[in-house]
Amino acid sequence: MNQNIRLQLSVMMFLEFFIWGSWYVTMGTFLGKNLGASGVQVGQAYATQSIGAIIAPFIIGLIADRFFAAQRILGVLHLLGAAALYMASQSGTFAQFYPYILVYMILYMPTLALVNSVSFKQMLNPSAEFPSVRVLGTIGWIVAGLTIGFLAWEGSNSLDKTYLMAAGASLILGIMSFFLPNTPPPKAKDGKVQVKDILGLDALSLLKSPSYLIFFIGSVLVCIPLSFYYNFTNPFLNEAGMVGAAGKMSMGQMSEALFLLVLPVLLSRWGIKRILLIGMAAWLLRYICFAYGDVGANYWMLILGIILHGVCYDFFFVTGQIYTDQKAGEKFKSSAQGLITLATYGLGMYIGAYISGIIVDKYVLASGGHDWTSIWLVPAGLAFVILLAFALFFRQEKTDTSKS
Repeated sequence: MNQNIRLQLSVMMFLEFFIWGSWYVTMGTFLGKNLGASGVQVGQAYATQSIGAIIAPFIIGLIADRFFAAQRILGVLHLLGAAALYMASQSGTFAQFYPYILVYMILYMPTLALVNSVSFKQMLNPSAEFPSVRVLGTIGWIVAGLTIGFLAWEGSNSLDKTYLMAAGASLILGIMSFFLPNTPPPKAKDGKVQVKDILGLDALSLLKSPSYLIFFIGSVLVCIPLSFYYNFTNPFLNEAGMVGAAGKMSMGQMSEALFLLVLPVLLSRWGIKRILLIGMAAWLLRYICFAYGDVGANYWMLILGIILHGVCYDFFFVTGQIYTDQKAGEKFKSSAQGLITLATYGLGMYIGAYISGIIVDKYVLASGGHDWTSIWLVPAGLAFVILLAFALFFRQEKTDTSKS
């Protein structure tokens, strides 16, 4: 791949995830401190990601795959997104904030597929070339968290600036996108795009396999306790008194990058089922650490809970994507990945966003703050039940590939 193109793609990935990491991690804290939002309202705000994930396939399938070059749609979406983020930063109430973040997530979620499309189009060997480009996205997320921590925006009640920072980066990427390598619509010639292809409904045939059906249900359910982490870890750490919580949380992405590198080796040794079970067990351990950790003698538990993000995400979600690819074969590769994404980031996390908000509101203390021990034991219990059920009922069939 041409080095200038590699540089363009790397900067694109860096900005794509720098934008997301700039505001997403601290949104719960911002809503609670700046706008006086309840736990349910915080859940509603985070549920916009799921709404965006559900709508995204239609934008990609009905527009990007038929009419316009991917880089141009990417540019338009990020320019519009910059405006939505700016308006969100100016909101004084949750009622004013919510419409802007909803519009933004509907605009942003399709860009996750678009940056991949632009990248793959320029690569002769995507499996070898893509990881070195995609890792810049993880670095972008880390830099965003470290920047928030360095500028101490959490402690100074200035988290509205995170949306301004994200808006500025979105504006830059929006303009830059029009100068990215051309990525014309792959289906422009015949224009035949069906709803079943967009939603990955062809891949429903995979659910005839008992092993994959259990995995599919487990994937939806595990996203419910997952939502507790994404939605309320930053408010929890700030209430606990951790200085620069957003910066410390970036260790989770560092862990993610590290475990992603060792995952292929572990898969070859332990197989799909063991890795999935380890990933689920990591959720349980993480929430126990959060339930009993503090900024005193048990500070190490908070740090361990953050670092476990690499195991939680890579060992379940990335491994699940690999397992889905194995089960789907050549015929349903794309539609199968679309289906599992729709089920997890769409359905699973949408349910989890609302449940987590209800639980957090239930444990508000009269003296102020929250009973976080009781809150974190709820997703810990959910994770334990899901882990136990998965261990008992998931059986790899003879046609499954147990080793990667």
